Amino acid sequence: MEASMHHHSRLLSFWIVTIAAVAATTGTLIAAKPIEHLTAFAVDMSNTAIRTRAGTIDIVINRWSTDEERDQLLAALREGGTDGLLRALQKIKDPAGYIRTPSSIGYPLRFVRQTTMADGGRRIIIATDRYVSFLEATTQPRSADYPFMLVDIRMTPDGKGTGKLMPLAKVTANEDHTVEIENYSSEPIRLTEVRELK
Repeated sequence: MEASMHHHSRLLSFWIVTIAAVAATTGTLIAAKPIEHLTAFAVDMSNTAIRTRAGTIDIVINRWSTDEERDQLLAALREGGTDGLLRALQKIKDPAGYIRTPSSIGYPLRFVRQTTMADGGRRIIIATDRYVSFLEATTQPRSADYPFMLVDIRMTPDGKGTGKLMPLAKVTANEDHTVEIENYSSEPIRLTEVRELK
């Protein structure tokens, strides 16, 4: 693991470039009136980065994913593993929302789910297939084994929150049907100052 650290440095920059690279194809994602719009400050402080990198992101939610979609994704993961989950996500043709930087239109989010926490706050879970470049698809580096982008946000009852973003993640199911998540980097990108935009 340590020997490969330098190969996946600057994940925040990689992720921002990824969104910009596909922005031209995702203009139809913008809904007339989204049900929720979050903004956050993203900071990459992993030991893989040469220096701390930061930037603002927007998460726009057009709809909440259904129970049926959740159950289908879990079944696909348990029956087909990582590849099965990836195929099932890619079959969702109506994205739940999109994520963007100030200079891009956005990248589609296939699955967005919220639950209520004991303190009255909310937990928002986001999962989508990430963009894979032609070079990555043809050369199949180690990063190809991490085909998902995952986001975990915790919002307080007053509409403020923090979160974590994994731009490259692997999701597997264990024999006891528990879900295991592995991050490509040493730690996720931190999302601070998360707040709702009215």
